[in-house]
Amino acid sequence: MNNPLLENTELPLFSRIKPEHIEPAIEQLLSAAQASVETLLSENDVYNWENLIAPLDEAEDRINKAWSPVSHMNSVVNNDELRDAYNACLPKLSAYSTEMGQHQGLFNAYLAIADSHDYVQLEPAQQKVIQNALRGFRLSGVDLDQQKKARYKEISLELSQLSSKYEENLLDATNAWQKLVSKKSNLAGLPESAMQQAKQTAEQEGKKGWMLTLQFPSYIAVMTYADDRQLRADMYKAFSTRASELGANSDWDNSDIMEKTIALRHEKAQLLGFNNYAELSLATKMADSTQQVTDFLDELAEKSLPQAHKDLAELAEFAKQQHGIAKLHTWDTGYYSEKMRQHAYDLSQEEVKQFFPAPRVLQGLFDVVEKLYGLNITELDNVDVWHKDVRFFQIKDKAGELRGKFYIDLYARPKKRGGAWMDDCVGRKKTGDTIQIPVAYLTCNFTPPAGDDPALLTHDEVLTLFHEFGHGLQHMLTKVDYLGVSGINGVEWDAVELPSQFMENWCWEKEGLALISGHYKTGEALPEDLFNKMLAAKNFQAGMIMVRQLEFSLFDFKMHQDYSPELGAKIYAGLNAIRAQVSVMIPPDFNRFAHSFSHIFAGGYAAGYYSYKWAEVLSSEAYSLFEENGIFDQKTGDAFLTHILETGGSADAMELFVKFRGREPKIDALLRHSGIAA
Repeated sequence: MNNPLLENTELPLFSRIKPEHIEPAIEQLLSAAQASVETLLSENDVYNWENLIAPLDEAEDRINKAWSPVSHMNSVVNNDELRDAYNACLPKLSAYSTEMGQHQGLFNAYLAIADSHDYVQLEPAQQKVIQNALRGFRLSGVDLDQQKKARYKEISLELSQLSSKYEENLLDATNAWQKLVSKKSNLAGLPESAMQQAKQTAEQEGKKGWMLTLQFPSYIAVMTYADDRQLRADMYKAFSTRASELGANSDWDNSDIMEKTIALRHEKAQLLGFNNYAELSLATKMADSTQQVTDFLDELAEKSLPQAHKDLAELAEFAKQQHGIAKLHTWDTGYYSEKMRQHAYDLSQEEVKQFFPAPRVLQGLFDVVEKLYGLNITELDNVDVWHKDVRFFQIKDKAGELRGKFYIDLYARPKKRGGAWMDDCVGRKKTGDTIQIPVAYLTCNFTPPAGDDPALLTHDEVLTLFHEFGHGLQHMLTKVDYLGVSGINGVEWDAVELPSQFMENWCWEKEGLALISGHYKTGEALPEDLFNKMLAAKNFQAGMIMVRQLEFSLFDFKMHQDYSPELGAKIYAGLNAIRAQVSVMIPPDFNRFAHSFSHIFAGGYAAGYYSYKWAEVLSSEAYSLFEENGIFDQKTGDAFLTHILETGGSADAMELFVKFRGREPKIDALLRHSGIAA
C-alpha cells in the first residue's frame, strides 16, 4: 500500500490521507525510531551531537510530520473513521514517549554529552536542547524504580485517552444541538448577516426556516442580539451544559473524565516528587513558585474588582432604567451590554463589521507585518488542502529569503473543533546545508460568507486573527536550526502567549486600522468618528472581562494545587469558591462551564491558564516601547524580531525579554491598557 504519511514530502498530502493509512504509518515510524535509538547507542562509545542527537531529531521529525496532519484533520474535518484511527494511535504514541523519556541508556548518553569537553563548544541553542532533554527525562520518570516507571507509563496513556475523549464529547455535544425557527419574527434583533447565515445553515440541512446551532458564531449572535429573552435563556442553557450530566445525551458527559484527569495528574506529580500538579506544571514555566502565581493573580483581582463591581452595577442600572429589567441573568449580560455600548458610545458592532471584510483584514494583517518586520507574504495556488476554504501562503523576509509557509482555515463548520489556534505542521531544522522551512496551521471559527458578500468580521474576530498570527510568526520566523528549541518549541509556556497578545495592539491603532479596514461594498475607510467610538469603548466593562479571566486562571491553578485524593477534585465546589472571591456575575447552578473548558482538560494549559494574564503583562510592557518610539518604528520592530520572534526557545524567556525591553516587566502597562487604574 502506498502510504502518503510515509512519503517524505515537503507538505502533507491531505487529499490522499485515508484513515487506513494512519495506524500502519505511525507503527512503522515509531518502530524505526526505537530501532534507531538502540543502534546509535550500541554503535558509539563516545556520544556527541552528530552521532546521537542529530539522528534522533531526524527520527522524531519524521514522526511529527506524519502525526501532525492526522491530528490536525481530526480537529478540522472530524469523522468516525478518522477518529477511530487517531485514537488507536494514542496509546502507541504515549508508550513511545514514555519509553524514550525513561530510557536509562539514552539518559546516560545525554548526561555524558553534557559532561564532555565537546559540550562547551556547542552553540547555546544546542546546549539548551540538551538541558531541556535532561529535564524532560527527569519529568518522564527516568529516576523512578521499575514499579513506579510502569505506573507512570499507565498514567500517561490514560491521560492521553481521557483528553481525546473529553474533546470528542464536547465536539459531539456541540454538533448535536440544533433549533429550527420557522418564524422570522422570533429572531427579532438579530442582524441581517446572522439571519442569512441561519437560513443558509437550514438550507444545507434541506430545511426551511432559520437554523440555530451551538457553533460559536451562531451562539454569540443570539446571545448578543436576540430580543427574545427565552430564546437567549434556552441557548445559554444548551451551551453551558454541553458534555455534562445536564446535557442532552449522557454518553457525552465529561464528569468522570474530569475527575479522573485531575486525580491522575496529581498522582503523576507525586510520583515525580512534587506536592501537586501545579508544582509539576511550573517546572517548565517562567514562574518560580505556586505562591508567585497565586500572588500575581490575587494582585490583579484586587486591582480589578472595584472596576468590575462598578461595571456590573452600571449594566444592571441601564437594563433597569432603559428596559425595565428587574434582575439581570447571565443570558442577559451580552445582550444588554451591546445595548448599553450602543447607547453610551453610539457604537454598534454590526456597523463596525461592515468595515472588516475578511479579505481586506487578511491583506491588512500582511501589510502590518511588512511594515513592522519587512516581511512579504504571497499566496500559493495548487496546494493540497483538507477543505475548499483553506488557503496557503509563504513568507519572505526583506532580503528575499523564504522564512515560512502557512495554511489558513478561517470559517466555522460542522465536524470542526471550536475556538482558534495555531499549530505546528513542520518545524525548522538544519540538516547539512539544507534548512527545513517551518510551516504552520492557522485555524479560526469565524462566521462564513453568506450569499455573494465576503465574510464580515467583528472587531473581536479581527483581534483573534492577529492573535493566532502572532503565534504563527514565532513558529515561522525562527532562526534557530535545532528542532527542540526552534519556533515555539522549548519556549516557557507562560511566555508563549507574548507574541500573540502583542500582535493584537495594532488592531487598536489608527495607522494599523487604516491598513486592515475598508467598507465591504465601497472600500470607504473606517470613519474617524467610528474609530473614536471604538477607542472610547475599548475598555468598556474591562473590569468584568479581567475578573472573568482571573476566575478561569485561579480555578484551574487552585484545582490542581489543592487536590486531595481523599476529597476528590471538588471541581464545582472549587469553582464556586473562586467565583465568590473574584467574580461579580455568578452563573446559575446548572452552569457546567468546566465540562467544556478544553484548554485545561484537553489542551496544554493545565495549571497554566494563568499564562494568558502572565504573558499579557509581558505583551503590554513590550508594546509600551513601540508606544514610546512609534508603532511602526523599524528599529524597535527589528529588536522584537531579533530577541523574541527569531530566538524560539533557545534561551530563557525572561533573559530574552530583558534584552528587548531593557528591564523586567511590571503589571502597570497591562492595567493602563485595560483602563484599570494602577
